[in-house]
Amino acid sequence: MSATNSRKLRHIRLRKKVSGTSERPRLAVHFSGQHITAQVIDDLSGTTLASVNTTEESFRKETGSRANVATATKVGKLIAERGLASKIQKVVFDRGGFMYHGKVKALAEAAREGGLEF
Repeated sequence: MSATNSRKLRHIRLRKKVSGTSERPRLAVHFSGQHITAQVIDDLSGTTLASVNTTEESFRKETGSRANVATATKVGKLIAERGLASKIQKVVFDRGGFMYHGKVKALAEAAREGGLEF
């Protein structure tokens, strides 16, 4: 089984237990080879409340904006700012089947430092 398929199976298992509500939405992260995406999602209504993606203008202008730990830290801080602007303080963290290590850990810690609780 490939690494991608293994990650997808882990994510399916994780999503059986992790769900976002309006009081405590889900902070979902995804890492492709080049980009990082973070979304705050209310699963009950099926809406995205806040999102950050490295394909946005602010990230594309920066040189060296890649899917690494430094960029993950910036994304974590920015998703915390946007979440707090939307009056979201508590979230449930959905690591997307990725191991809680490296980029995932850096994004989560930056979001915590930014003011999100999970």
